[in-house]
Amino acid sequence: MLLMFVLLALLVIPMAIGDAFVYHIFITICMFAGLATAWNIVGGYAGQLSLGHAVFYGIGAYVGMLLVSAGITPWIGMFAGAGIAALVAVAISYPCFRLHGPFFALASIAFLEVFRVLALHFGDITGGATGMMVPLETGWQWMIFRDRLPSLVIAFGLMLTTLAVAWGLRRHRFGFYLVATRERESAARSAGIGTVRMRLLAVAVSAALTAMIGTFHAMYLTFIEPSSVFSLTFSIQIAMFALIGGIGTIFGPLVGTILLVPLTELARGWLGAEALGLHGFVYGTVLVLAVLFMPDGIMSALGKLVRKRATAPGASEGAPRTAESVERPAIGGAVLKAENLDKHFGGLHVTNNVSFTLREGEVLGVIGPNGAGKTTVFNMLSGFLKPDSGRVLLRDADGEFRSPTSPGDFARLQLGRTFQIVQPFAAMTVEENIMVGAFHRHPRVADARRAAREMAERMGLSRHLDDEARGLPVGALKRLEIARVMAMEPRVLLLDEAMAGINRADLRQAIELIREIRDTGVSIIAIEHVMQAIMSLSDRVIVINSGEVIAEGEPDAVVRDEAVIEAYLGKESVDAEAA
Repeated sequence: MLLMFVLLALLVIPMAIGDAFVYHIFITICMFAGLATAWNIVGGYAGQLSLGHAVFYGIGAYVGMLLVSAGITPWIGMFAGAGIAALVAVAISYPCFRLHGPFFALASIAFLEVFRVLALHFGDITGGATGMMVPLETGWQWMIFRDRLPSLVIAFGLMLTTLAVAWGLRRHRFGFYLVATRERESAARSAGIGTVRMRLLAVAVSAALTAMIGTFHAMYLTFIEPSSVFSLTFSIQIAMFALIGGIGTIFGPLVGTILLVPLTELARGWLGAEALGLHGFVYGTVLVLAVLFMPDGIMSALGKLVRKRATAPGASEGAPRTAESVERPAIGGAVLKAENLDKHFGGLHVTNNVSFTLREGEVLGVIGPNGAGKTTVFNMLSGFLKPDSGRVLLRDADGEFRSPTSPGDFARLQLGRTFQIVQPFAAMTVEENIMVGAFHRHPRVADARRAAREMAERMGLSRHLDDEARGLPVGALKRLEIARVMAMEPRVLLLDEAMAGINRADLRQAIELIREIRDTGVSIIAIEHVMQAIMSLSDRVIVINSGEVIAEGEPDAVVRDEAVIEAYLGKESVDAEAA
């Protein structure tokens, strides 16, 4: 209701006042709100800090202007510019997505400068430093009007379109995947998400929307030149509105724009030439205050306040739900085979000829001293590392053994894994975390949400459904990660130290939970240092030391093996005990 009131005010207030300058302020608000929302799809949802986003704005502006000069309406030029911008975005982003952190931001700035120089160089087409002026033909066909109201209507419509796209994406499976990719790329890949493809789709949509607004703004200004449309300052402005309002939220960019644009535009209008550069001071001041007091933005702070007030006091966390007694199925044939896995990191031979078989419905424990190569084996078993030699074979639903090569391939063959260091999607709620896994089997949001709630109840996480994962204690985080993986409905589950660092009560719950999972027929490989757990859960145990399998068999026999004792305690201890 409040949102509807705010949006309606963007139309009603300038119409009620009727002043041309007020119209200009509200047109600017709508235009920047649309640009910041489009940027937020890449910078907020996908987590790619683009500081050269004005590239796509400039493409839209120039394509629209060139087509108008050729007698073609900007309504067509708007979509032509959007298509070209989307193609350019994919072409320049694909290599850049290999860069992370500040390097991607720097690359986006570099491309912005390249396009500015190209626009200056091809002056015969773009007008060069002199710029281009649109033929002054008025009317809806040309998006040029004597009054400001039609321009406000168009800007408002473009802003609504961008908000609708952002809202639809965030509530679609695609939006969940984008945020998961931003939060934990490795965990997202293990859930079968094609992270690069998701980001490319996001940047294409964002670029297309940005270019459409660029076409309109060129018609509104009636003049463009390279330094203004391919401007780093302009790009930073767009990002700053989203940052202050709340990146990753749907309406944060709108809030940030409504807060900042009137301040700067009114200051310019009242102070005239004396206000040159004042907008930078205003942006900087508000940004500093936001970082100090609301580091996640205005909308995130408001959302946390609402959730805090809505939390019912006195609720208990609850333990994982105890399933009805189910007779454990008999251990079947092989479901996974590791054959002669070798892996080198430079001159270090991390794994050497590691081979073993996992059978259907079996729990296979993997133990060994720290640095023995256990997690490296897990990474090869799930596609995160490619073995230098050897292969991993996984049985599909038809009974055929296949050799997958990527985490997505392993996920499609129903293998799920947890990580040694818990990797939740920190800014997503518990429910959304589990939904990311559930999407693997339930593409519709409603079905994935239902499956996630059922899994949360099973894991004792129902109380935390609306809590952000970053606030959970360690035990709950461990259960959350298992819940996300189990929501994928795997046939093979890899547990990498799932019981490390938890208290005794959580340990007992974890052991019972893994037994329950085992009794449903899921095959489990567990790396674990908690010997109580590995001894009570495992049907077989393999011991890895210095990258080699040194023992394999039933738990009681393996722990009495002299080679195993030596690996853990050292040869001197074994000799002393023998003496």
